Amino acid sequence: MHLNIEPGVENQTAPLAFILLDFNSEDLHIFLFILLLVIYIVTMAANILIVILVVIDQHLHTPMYFFLGNLSCLETCYSSTIVPRMLVSFLSGDKSISVTGCFMQLYFFGVLVVIECYFLAVMSYDRYLAICKPLHYSMLMNGRICSLLIAGSWIIGSLPVNVVITLMSQLSFCGPNKIDHFFCDMTPMLRLSCNDTHLIELTAFIFCSIDTLAPFLITLTSYVCIIKSILRIPSTTGKQKAFSTCSSHLTVVACFYGFLMIVYVLPEMSSFSELKKVFSLFYTLLTPLVNPLIYSLRNKEVKEAVKKKLKLLYTIQ
Repeated sequence: MHLNIEPGVENQTAPLAFILLDFNSEDLHIFLFILLLVIYIVTMAANILIVILVVIDQHLHTPMYFFLGNLSCLETCYSSTIVPRMLVSFLSGDKSISVTGCFMQLYFFGVLVVIECYFLAVMSYDRYLAICKPLHYSMLMNGRICSLLIAGSWIIGSLPVNVVITLMSQLSFCGPNKIDHFFCDMTPMLRLSCNDTHLIELTAFIFCSIDTLAPFLITLTSYVCIIKSILRIPSTTGKQKAFSTCSSHLTVVACFYGFLMIVYVLPEMSSFSELKKVFSLFYTLLTPLVNPLIYSLRNKEVKEAVKKKLKLLYTIQ
């Protein structure tokens, strides 16, 4: 990446590091450190537990739990791109991050967010087939197709971010080095560049529109069909059973897209700056925590799997 000084810019040097301003509240750093540490530990433990259960429990060897295991694996990576760096910053008071480290954080964060959009779409499509096409489900959602859907999500999700990061790596940074955010997000970084960033912004807008709108529409369409199908079920018990199989995923989708839209759809105004940081905190930190909790608390099979493993451990002891 270019870190040269633009012609006509005097007394400024290319930054070797950026400063993340986080929440500008030094008095709360110890409190925030403890809070984030607890959230991170619980998030990692809950997601890793789901991955382990999906792998070792034969009753969870179904497409729905295969996708859930992959989502939990994604969430562990997702949390680890941002939280450890914040913990170090709150504990040491050092808010700096190298330019290379900032680009790496932006890259992995961007890739994982886009992939999660596709994962949620795949999971909603799986629920659509299970509820609306039950007789054809085993044929339409076999092991090979499940693997292809997951692999396709990783590939499709990483391609647009690679293009945007490649374009951003050609930018020059010669002015202030302070990023008004708690992690390296694209928009705050572009503000620090000396170059014209319109091409990058347009490219990112096109890719973001495709890679968030397309999976969102797939998810929305799937749930419209699911709800229609559930409403046609004559018995109340049948409706409740059908809805219970997709209510957890629907809750996760609502949380993820709700926070994402608030952060990236609200206009860029100084009055929204701190508000956007708070909602960014929700979808970067709380969503990975809420996902496994929702699936474990509202899913009978996951709860049964946990109980069985705890009983087994107790018996062995």
